[in-house]
Amino acid sequence: MSNASDEMSFLDHLEELRWHLIRSTLAIVIIGSVAFIAKDFIFDTLLFGPKKIDFFTYRLFCELSQSLGQGNSLCIEEMPFRIQSRTMSGQFSAHLWTSLTAGFILAFPYIIFEFWRFISPGLHSNERKNARGFIFIASILFFIGVLFGYYIVTPLSINFLGNYTVSNEVFNDFDLSSYISLLRASVLSSGLIFELPILMYFLTKIGIVTPQFLKTNRKFAIVVVLILSAVITPPDIASQVIVTIPILILYEVSIFISKVVFKRQQKELKNV
Repeated sequence: MSNASDEMSFLDHLEELRWHLIRSTLAIVIIGSVAFIAKDFIFDTLLFGPKKIDFFTYRLFCELSQSLGQGNSLCIEEMPFRIQSRTMSGQFSAHLWTSLTAGFILAFPYIIFEFWRFISPGLHSNERKNARGFIFIASILFFIGVLFGYYIVTPLSINFLGNYTVSNEVFNDFDLSSYISLLRASVLSSGLIFELPILMYFLTKIGIVTPQFLKTNRKFAIVVVLILSAVITPPDIASQVIVTIPILILYEVSIFISKVVFKRQQKELKNV
């Protein structure tokens, strides 16, 4: 009887998880449908914005170089490439998957809410109280990461790769799916990387990491960060430094959060 009860309890958890996933998927599809309708804004303004020379980031770098007395050294004068679609379903597929990606990004707070509803019953009342604001903080960090990926990582990558050439005989004609994949990877990876403090919070709560562990392995973390920056940015030093700095700051913030959580746990153990 006990085994049957335990098995039913496990199946109940699976059923509960299934409904959380279904509701999250529905949220992505509904918001994605709205994005699908707003095709002109999504593509002409957002997706193809970073390939225009008057994009916000390019103007900012240009003004920065001029204010530092470097003239127009950081100004973008042209984007010598075109975007094309070479398959029959290329544009429709790009439209569909881009809409779903937009749906995931905009529905992220609700997805986190569903995740929280699933795990919160397993937490003590004081743990739920201490984690108050989790959805808001996780969402803010994710959106900051998305903006960082869109306004920093994406333009740096597009500018470098769009202007890179091995010969004047070769003209850059980028496939639509390749361009969107670059932008999607830059935005989503940055958004998820900015969730590092949240991840460290939970890993500390369940005892997998400690603040001392994070401090001791800081030098290895720096190497990982450098590798990660090299993966999501073009292979020039300036771009990698620009991306590495905020990730290192996030790592230090994660150490601080881990320390706070660890001290709180030690205090609770002493009071038991």
